Amino acid sequence: MPSGPLKLASSRILISNDDGIGAPGIKRLEKIAAGFGAEVWVVAPEEEQSGTGHSLTLRRPLRIRKISARRFAVDGTPTDCILLAVNQIMKGSKPDLVLSGINRGSNLGEDMTYSGTIAAAMEATLLGVPAIALSQRVAYETFKSGGAVDFSAAEGYAARVIRKLVTIAWPRDVLMNVNFPARPAAEVSGIEITREGRRKIGDEILEGFDPRGEPYYWIGNQKTSPTYAKGTDLAAVHDGKVSVTPLSLDLTHRSMQRQLKALFPAGRRGAKT
Repeated sequence: MPSGPLKLASSRILISNDDGIGAPGIKRLEKIAAGFGAEVWVVAPEEEQSGTGHSLTLRRPLRIRKISARRFAVDGTPTDCILLAVNQIMKGSKPDLVLSGINRGSNLGEDMTYSGTIAAAMEATLLGVPAIALSQRVAYETFKSGGAVDFSAAEGYAARVIRKLVTIAWPRDVLMNVNFPARPAAEVSGIEITREGRRKIGDEILEGFDPRGEPYYWIGNQKTSPTYAKGTDLAAVHDGKVSVTPLSLDLTHRSMQRQLKALFPAGRRGAKT
């Protein structure tokens, strides 16, 4: 973990995700990282790996496809990507920071235990590299229609949040989870330091039948509450704020939460970096 402030301009940044190497969110994150003047590397899954959690591929070999000098695709999970990036692809030139995302969809509350986006940041943390997971909440109508995601909140705030976070030392085994609300950057109502929320009261299970008449089951939308506890990541994003949650294996690191509240005073607005 960083012993002090990290100078982004002279850093080596590794980017990964769980949406896949061709996802629009990772392209936006690459652009943001390049804006720091950093040396940017990308090692991401060949295909979408959403919901894989912190899983590791052990029963088959993995393959790495080199796309360009510092851009690689791995036919495995986000955890595989970070492990191979640090111990193989970037061997001898360990990254100073890992950025995971920008995920299509939020990673709030119990979502964090399923998320490949969070898992990539967790693996980096286990390997001694500070990591930030970034996710863009998507409006329900967009998810339902499969339309293009509005990443403007993430694009407006990500650089500012990353710059702030690396100005202080983090406790060992702590990673950062950042979620952006589903609204334009100009309508974001600030940045809030939060704790992990809770919303899961069951899953929607859809039953159907295949052409042979055999039943199958499809896990559908999560059932959620219309209200969320104040101070949680769910409440902040629901209220149009950027949520920043320091995570440990607990998963919320409460002493770091208090420190970050001093770093991001309540009530500040704007998308300046």
